[in-house]
Amino acid sequence: MKRWLGKAETTLGNHSDRLNAINIFPVADGDTGTNLYLTVRSAAAAFAGGSTADEPVNDVGAVLAAAGQAAMEQARGNSGTLFAVFLCALAEPLAGHTRLSAPLLATALNRAQIRAWSALSEPVPGTMLSVLEAAARAAGECDTAHNGDDSNQALGLALDAAVNAALDAVVQTEDQLAPLHAAHVVDAGGVGMLLILDCLRSAVLGEELQDELLDGLHGYDLQDPHIHAGMPDDDGVEVMCTISLSPLAAATLRQRLDELGDSVIMSQVGSAIQAGSASQVGSRNDAGDDDDDDEDAAEASYRWRVHVHVPEAEPAVAVIRSLGDPTDISVSQLSMPRDPGLPAGQHGHEY
Repeated sequence: MKRWLGKAETTLGNHSDRLNAINIFPVADGDTGTNLYLTVRSAAAAFAGGSTADEPVNDVGAVLAAAGQAAMEQARGNSGTLFAVFLCALAEPLAGHTRLSAPLLATALNRAQIRAWSALSEPVPGTMLSVLEAAARAAGECDTAHNGDDSNQALGLALDAAVNAALDAVVQTEDQLAPLHAAHVVDAGGVGMLLILDCLRSAVLGEELQDELLDGLHGYDLQDPHIHAGMPDDDGVEVMCTISLSPLAAATLRQRLDELGDSVIMSQVGSAIQAGSASQVGSRNDAGDDDDDDEDAAEASYRWRVHVHVPEAEPAVAVIRSLGDPTDISVSQLSMPRDPGLPAGQHGHEY
């Protein structure tokens, strides 16, 4: 798993310019390649210091959960946020397992595609969501055909099926979204997810990446122009932050952000945060005050990663602050690709 993330970081770094060149949906800001690369780099960097004393040994799910949380904390843009959601969800069915198998791969990919679709308020076919869905379906069908065989050979077949289905889905994106069809290009995020899945196949099977995988994809040849550069500038800004909210408050925030803008993505970061200290809960239990226990449980909150595109930042930031105390707020102009050399929060206004 660590080799996969390292390979994905290198691959997306090599392909970031071409991914940026065809990035015109949902906005033509030419930063999908950069966003995916920086987010994957954050995931891979979670292991830069080596294993810690309390890290479970050979726990596939624990490794991916740590990487997913790191990615979520530093996610960039739509594509980076969805990759972080994908990684966190992928980890869940793999917790406690020491190796990947075809049945586990199918279950994990299916969990990831469901979670990615649900993270968006208005998910759209023809994006990396469709690519992930196709890969999950193919892995599931392959696993079913082999009756849940958990051998390495079956895993190889399932990975091959997932990557091939992802490629087919990338090709189809051009005809699923009008802006892509008009520009005669495939979806940048979809290509990025295809590369990530091929890196997984390569790392697990010990095989080389498929250099010919992207041959013939419209807009992806090196001599092709930067399509996004010729598109009209998109007004508005991208607002991102992390915030602790109860499920009810999170639903309220999603609704209000939907009213203010679009491309709303909200996903949980980590597990529940229980209101009140353990000693306080214990004292109430000693007193036999069940009502207080119920109230305390109802106040449990979760940390959320929030992403939205809005005409102006101030109303969105005000709504977010009205419901909680956000951290890591960053605001970026959609019409100006971000400089990857700048830390989060310095790509425009800092709140």
